[in-house]
Amino acid sequence: MIITRTPFRVSFIGGGSDLKEFYSKHKGAVLSTTINKYMYISSHPFFNRKAFQLKYSKTEMVNSVNDIRHPILKAVLRQFKSDGGLEISSNADIPAGTGLGSSSAFTVGLLHNLYTLKSKFIPKYRLAEDACKIEIDVLKAPIGKQDQYASSFGGINLIEFQGNGVVKVEPIAISDQDKESLENNLMMFYTKSQRSASKILKKQKYFMKDADKFGLLAEMIPHVYELRDALYDRKFDYLGEVLHKGWVLKRKITSEISTSEIDTYYKKALKAGAIGGKLLGAGGGGFLLFYCPKKKQASVRLALKGLHELEFKFDYEGSKVIYIGENDLGGAHGFFE
Repeated sequence: MIITRTPFRVSFIGGGSDLKEFYSKHKGAVLSTTINKYMYISSHPFFNRKAFQLKYSKTEMVNSVNDIRHPILKAVLRQFKSDGGLEISSNADIPAGTGLGSSSAFTVGLLHNLYTLKSKFIPKYRLAEDACKIEIDVLKAPIGKQDQYASSFGGINLIEFQGNGVVKVEPIAISDQDKESLENNLMMFYTKSQRSASKILKKQKYFMKDADKFGLLAEMIPHVYELRDALYDRKFDYLGEVLHKGWVLKRKITSEISTSEIDTYYKKALKAGAIGGKLLGAGGGGFLLFYCPKKKQASVRLALKGLHELEFKFDYEGSKVIYIGENDLGGAHGFFE
């Protein structure tokens, strides 16, 4: 058995600029971190050497890659030209559709697992780009590139998206003490709703044809670099300010980013002492992230009573192989051509 562990991501500012419709015309940039909530993918020899057993939110047992229903599993196993004899299972710390990049963490973790099964070391850039190709080029998902790179690399990063498709990852090299201070001022609450990111992102891609809405997204990019500089200057409260600025700009792009219920939660948190926040991911549901000084956090918890708070820390390792069983390497037992 081989098990990979791939972190989910939290995007602070710049989301949406990783869409090709944006960065092909204007350089995109995001500042994000990965957290210690993970997607686990395990692969194991299956007794039936001509079949696949796949376990995720559903269970599939099929005799051919072409019969697989899960689109990512189907696309990745096609890429690896697998002809059966393999069991793959996934487990996640947090459900899908909550704004933490779970589908890309799944893709990155699956690729990492199967490359390991083939005894191939793949650099983080290659792992991220292969995941982008599966999701964006093969499956035509209306998503950008930030999630794949965040999950692959891990840590706090400024990620740039250039017009020629090149992605650059710049780690934010602050001290461990400063990272801990930053962690301690962040709070995350589950809004009790999940959503389809693809529907919202499809509209966002369409809105990139609108000069005014394109301009709103372009306004976010300078804040990405301002936040990077503020973190190096230990001006951590600026993260709260930039979260709020980004949230205000993003809500102007489409009304589906938020709901009246989420707006109410947001206003309550700010009134209780949070400096700023945002809804993670494409919008419409999932987790609310807030930057809030420690002394105000009890008041915010009280204001948002009834919402589940998710405690977390930053992850700095990215996608990682955490277990390789005896005899699991060396040609992958003939599972792949």
